[in-house]
Amino acid sequence: MLLVRGGTVITADSSQPADVLCGDDGAILSVGPCLEIPTGAQVLDAGGLLVMPGGIDPHTHMEMPFMGEVASDDFFTGTAAGLAGGTTSIIDFVIPEQGGSLIDAWRAWRAKAEKAAADYGFHVAVTHWDERVSEEMGELVRDHGVSSFKHFMAYKGALMVDDGVLMRSLARAFELGALCNIHAENGEAVAWLQADLLSRGLTGPASHAASRPPLVEGEAAQRVIAIAGVHGAPVYIVHVSTEDATRAIAEARARGQRVYGEVLAQHLVIDDSVYKTDDWLSSARHVMSPPFRPRHHLDALWAGLASGTLQTTATDHCCFCEGAKRKGESDFTKIPNGTPGIEDRMSVLWHHGVRTGRLTPQEFVAVTSTNTARIFNMHPRKGVIAVGADADLVLWDPEGSRTISAATHHQNVDYNVFEGMTVTGLARHTITRGVLAWSDGDLRAVRGAGRYMERPCGNADMTASTLRAAARDPLVVA
Repeated sequence: MLLVRGGTVITADSSQPADVLCGDDGAILSVGPCLEIPTGAQVLDAGGLLVMPGGIDPHTHMEMPFMGEVASDDFFTGTAAGLAGGTTSIIDFVIPEQGGSLIDAWRAWRAKAEKAAADYGFHVAVTHWDERVSEEMGELVRDHGVSSFKHFMAYKGALMVDDGVLMRSLARAFELGALCNIHAENGEAVAWLQADLLSRGLTGPASHAASRPPLVEGEAAQRVIAIAGVHGAPVYIVHVSTEDATRAIAEARARGQRVYGEVLAQHLVIDDSVYKTDDWLSSARHVMSPPFRPRHHLDALWAGLASGTLQTTATDHCCFCEGAKRKGESDFTKIPNGTPGIEDRMSVLWHHGVRTGRLTPQEFVAVTSTNTARIFNMHPRKGVIAVGADADLVLWDPEGSRTISAATHHQNVDYNVFEGMTVTGLARHTITRGVLAWSDGDLRAVRGAGRYMERPCGNADMTASTLRAAARDPLVVA
């Protein structure tokens, strides 16, 4: 057993001085002031620290094959880095081969993830449509604990699906009680702009951003919201990066439609100036989709978090080292898309959110953990500090500072997009299911200690009419 003693417990709803007793089975046994020390229990002093639910990153890509490369962080190194930053669970993405089986892909990702050091779940991508896809969606929900499916409106010729696939897949997911995740960019427009820029000899990383202007994200967000509205189905839009998409979500929620928005830590603090440099490699490191935006979009994203328009924060953690990025030296469309972030998300959010007054500590817990647990059917096992919940905790030092650098991070990648940023607020200790995995600079992550999280569909037994009523209520959580 492990007794966390003398800290201030912060949840999405409250703040109180309390001890937390973690059992040998990985669950929380007791929460309260001045708990007795059980015989043989390890005691961890949390004096002066905040005790919060471990972070949940709902958007990662560990060892993902993409654009001819494989992401450099695998499920062990990536989850270990997350533990160093206070993140105790991830939801990764299963990407089937073009035209391939969803079940076979899920099994392949399960095998890769057996090395994970922290708990993990999966969203499964739908990249085409036929009867087998429909049947396998049902099997994933029924037998494998999958309650969310991913759809790409971008990456024409690879992952992109058209409106017909979206209509069918959203309807099927809704029937199953599952939630659809959407990468909202107009892939046709992006492909046209890419070809136009290349034809004019504009081959550098700056053209990546130019080929994906804010309008293509805003249009796609509006379109998928409309498609979901036809079915009365809920929808979750990933990595919202623009004022345009944020406004589309806000307007839909104001109409009573159940739409959720996710924002990346990177998009909250980095703007498009990273592409306005003569240093090709520096710009290429920042090539991700959606790209970094002009400064006013960042203000809109913070406002979205503060207002509740955007409910979760993630990283889209997808690492490609500098050698892989150089594949696109003569053609920006060949630069593998992706940046790291899992280790730094929570410190960046605390420093730029809580310390500036944009977020309260309780809102910080909500957007880094609890809201994700609720939306993706992990609550009350995850995202809370309560008896019976998993003992996933981060002991947070609100005044501790560090300078982010690739020289000291634990991510398996040779650069960091937050390089040189000094942040105040850091994980002193991270506990995963009652086991101390990070302790003041000492990473104790155990290969294979992570557990697969089955996420049953909370709506599976509801009638279609009840589901449609819930989908129109933005206060009802999936």
